[in-house]
Amino acid sequence: MDRRADSGIERTGAAGRVRCARGRVHRGGAGAADADDQRDQRVEPHRGGLRPVLRRAPRAHAAGRVSDDAATSFDPLRPRLTRIAYRMLGSVADAEDVVQDAFLRWMAADRAAIREPEAFLRRVVTRLCLDQLKSARARRETYVGPWLPEPVVEETEEADDVTLPLMLALERLTPLERAAFLLHDVFGLPFEEIAETIGRDTAAARQLASRARTHVRGARTRSTVPKEKGQEIAAAFFAASRSGDMGALRSLLAADVSLYSDGGGKVHAGLKPIHGVDDMLKLHSSLARFFAKEMSQVVRFATINGLPGFVTIEPGGVLQTTALAIGANGIEAIYIMRNPDKLEHLGALH
Repeated sequence: MDRRADSGIERTGAAGRVRCARGRVHRGGAGAADADDQRDQRVEPHRGGLRPVLRRAPRAHAAGRVSDDAATSFDPLRPRLTRIAYRMLGSVADAEDVVQDAFLRWMAADRAAIREPEAFLRRVVTRLCLDQLKSARARRETYVGPWLPEPVVEETEEADDVTLPLMLALERLTPLERAAFLLHDVFGLPFEEIAETIGRDTAAARQLASRARTHVRGARTRSTVPKEKGQEIAAAFFAASRSGDMGALRSLLAADVSLYSDGGGKVHAGLKPIHGVDDMLKLHSSLARFFAKEMSQVVRFATINGLPGFVTIEPGGVLQTTALAIGANGIEAIYIMRNPDKLEHLGALH
């Protein structure tokens, strides 16, 4: 259970950055307030549709005080809310948009009547995420090549139970299963609150979390490799894979190693996963010829979604992250992100 949920992804390259709302979250549906919430929440205009209104100076000042008051109470909760949204959506950009939308709703709400602001905002964020997941599933059906979540380069020493393999396993769950599992097993919320949030009774919320737990059990196993050892293996993998030393590379890989590369159709990347050490060596033997002409440049070695890895500038100036799942027999999975849209939030790293 993640007891450190307050300290997470706001410390990435996207730190402190609030994107403008882009209208990617549907109105109504799971994102709308139910009858009970309507006591505390007013319907907001369409995102991006908050048009400036000419007012006399005193009113403008009053509006500024309202905005400042809303921000003062909201900002301490933003990191945790963003963390929830990112775990739900697998996208830093979408998570920031959802949280900003929640802030707009918070500004419009009768805040004095809300007894538990954090619970209220968790409910708003979760419902917006559930609404977002409906369209996200449809988009991923037409996604070019393997889909991976946007990488989060972590600059904290604290461990995170939600590693990249688990985030991929969460994709197999229904939106309600995903919400129940994350809110209870990761963020430690009681089932009574979860039931109210997702619009089910407590028994149903428990069943959803239990079913999700069964589906993700294997992916949730944490690596027993210490962080320092993991980074040593990541450095050795980088050196062997770029130098063409197939003997050194083979010694690092498990026999059933897999590679997933996400280019999203925007840059060159494998359209299908690669499985098995022999095919992996063939791929890197071929790539070694390109690296002999133009070598990758390491930006940093880091923890990426809970896994050891590195950020690089690849031939052609392509920003890339590589995360390694390491088991008892070596590197079991390699996750490569090359899609520039999913790396935009890491621009400050290079």
